Amino acid sequence: MKKLNLVFLFILFFTQIALSQENALWRGYFSYNEVKDLSQSSNKLVVASENAIFSKNFSSGEVKTTNTIDGLSGQTISSIYYSSNYKKTIVGYENGLLIVINEIDGKMTYVVDIINKSIPSNVKRVNHFLEYNDIVYVSCDFGIVQYNLATLQFGDTYIIGDNGTQIAVSQTAIFNNMIYAATLNNGIRSASINNSNLIDYNQWTTIAFFGWSGIEVFENNLIATTTAGNIQKLQGNSFVNVETLAQPAVDIRSSGNYLIITTNNHVYIYNSSLSQIADINSIQIPNVIVQFTCATIIDDTVIMGTLENGVFNKKLNNLVFESSSPEGPLRNNIFAISSSSNSLWAVYGGYSFFYNPYAYNGNSPAKFGISKLSDKRWLSIPYEDLLGSRALSRIIINPNNEKQVFVSSYYSGLLEFENDQLKKVYNASNTGSDGLKSIPGQVPDDIRINGTAFDKSGNLWLNSSIDKRGLKVFKNNGQWQSYDMSSIYEKLNVFNLGRIAVDKNGTKWLTTQNDGLIGFNENYRNLTRNLKEGADTGNLPSNYACSVAIDNRNQMWIGTNKGLRVLSSVDSFISSQSLIAQPIIILEDNLAQELLYQQFITDIVVDGSNNKWLATADSGVFLVSSDGQKTIHHFTENNSPLPSNTINDIDINGLTGEVFIATTKGMVSFKGTATDANETLNNVYVYPNPVRPEFTGTVKISGLIDKATVKIADIGGNLVYETTSEGGTIEWDTTAFGKYKVASGVYVIFISAENGGETKVKKVMIIR
Repeated sequence: MKKLNLVFLFILFFTQIALSQENALWRGYFSYNEVKDLSQSSNKLVVASENAIFSKNFSSGEVKTTNTIDGLSGQTISSIYYSSNYKKTIVGYENGLLIVINEIDGKMTYVVDIINKSIPSNVKRVNHFLEYNDIVYVSCDFGIVQYNLATLQFGDTYIIGDNGTQIAVSQTAIFNNMIYAATLNNGIRSASINNSNLIDYNQWTTIAFFGWSGIEVFENNLIATTTAGNIQKLQGNSFVNVETLAQPAVDIRSSGNYLIITTNNHVYIYNSSLSQIADINSIQIPNVIVQFTCATIIDDTVIMGTLENGVFNKKLNNLVFESSSPEGPLRNNIFAISSSSNSLWAVYGGYSFFYNPYAYNGNSPAKFGISKLSDKRWLSIPYEDLLGSRALSRIIINPNNEKQVFVSSYYSGLLEFENDQLKKVYNASNTGSDGLKSIPGQVPDDIRINGTAFDKSGNLWLNSSIDKRGLKVFKNNGQWQSYDMSSIYEKLNVFNLGRIAVDKNGTKWLTTQNDGLIGFNENYRNLTRNLKEGADTGNLPSNYACSVAIDNRNQMWIGTNKGLRVLSSVDSFISSQSLIAQPIIILEDNLAQELLYQQFITDIVVDGSNNKWLATADSGVFLVSSDGQKTIHHFTENNSPLPSNTINDIDINGLTGEVFIATTKGMVSFKGTATDANETLNNVYVYPNPVRPEFTGTVKISGLIDKATVKIADIGGNLVYETTSEGGTIEWDTTAFGKYKVASGVYVIFISAENGGETKVKKVMIIR
């Protein structure tokens, strides 16, 4: 009987698949709405968004997305081209980078020749690709370069301006054995494509003057568009006007028997006789205001890229528009996020470095919608459904009712959502005399609500900038109350408030731009204290406190624009007369240094293992140990899929351990061991299981209670690993106490609660 059970155990291990053995630590959550360019073949469409691409195979219907998780750069894409001859996609960037993607094996080749050129960085932008006889002619802001698709090597560089100066080439075309270069400010220049000395600017002739946005061969014509909005064609040795557009063209291309010219608000389609057969107006697309960026036609389907709304399709002979972009957030520049066990919400801001909502996105408070991710599907709530609410800065999910969500507006007050529907906007008109107030001297609806936090009783605390009574509470009985902060701030007109945290004693901690960190507790006669710059007044490195978090040991971590501080216990707010925070001193290169010295720390999040995720304004993300003495990870755009080193916000799904990182260039997540502790050991699971030879990561044991003892032994009872959990997950590197990799076999995992009252036994199979 025992032998039979052992055989059955082995069968279970080999057939059960807990999680994929592939490296799935990172995920990308990118917006595909800001369409930069598109390219096509007879059966494939490739679309470039801000810093990600997607493709559609018309034969199979397959849609594939590619982003930084797959190896793309987080930089801004400016052009894209798909070569059906070579089955390669070339992605061009504003900084001059080229990435060549091989469709056959998915391999990506980074081409940095343009980046490395000794020319100013602001003229390296890639504008257009033209393939001709195995050579791709790359139009850039400094001239033209050759790139050989067969050898993946650069050829000649053509600097074609007068006297060999650099000029911006918008597009090239080859017509009747001549290469034509449309330039943004220096006319159209041409030369024989068979001339072996095109690197000599003297070989190029100027055949038209002024500025040209594009040039394209169509049927037996060479068509070009001026920056002033004229369509012209080559006639003899000069260009003549064909039509004058209402707006300048932003894109010109041919597809089959059609010429497509795109402006901001129109897509014009011409037949082989250059007669206009269609004019698609942006106002024809219902329920959305769009701005076109590019367009093409495939099998009588018009495909239109837009600036903020992705890709739309329509048949030539009808007015039915379909959105065809992959799902994702509305924008890549996510200002703030909030995660629960089942959903993730995102808002797009916001305010500037100086807490100015008018300077964040142009000259007025931003008009952006809201995004929600749930069950792997994205829900978009457009700005038009927000009753005019602007500059959305923070979002919080009620921990006792996930269907209730509050969104802070740094201009319009507080928004309440229920079941994904806007229920109410709270402002000065509906919260009573002790509720929200407009900024004196500003427009009536200028109410700058920012940080929010729930206390243990389910009351929502929030702050209101440039408001004498800047701390508010929206009680769970529907009543409002405000508290006077005038004893703390120095100048009301710059009393700008950021994030809020509530500790175990009910003390509210508020970050500010100019007044350090404020602590307030109404249960102690409205006791108010703050930590500021200066050795005797809090020891913060700056009065600009940006972030605050309270860890599992009731230590308070404070991020400023000039570094990090830690208050040893939140109890000192009540027990001590003065609050003094300390830096964390680490040894680096055998030298004592301050952790994150002078770093702008935008957010701090504590995970289930009491480790700290530290977001910075220009240095990526740091994951440090519970005491800060060990840097576990330092993720940047150079060593990880982070699309940007500017981190706006971080949040963690405590159930799954997924760490969401919102940057200015898109959102990614990292799947570590950041799960919250469980109440019991009933849900312990081990993954991956079995551990196959190709797997190089760590084995994770999740579903743990806090401070559980975990021991791992081989089948003979020899102990190979032991640890105590902090939070809901621990990792094992499959070594015997870090000395050597353990051999193939079944390993038994013994788990017990701190008091010994609960135990659990699991097994994992290692296959070397």
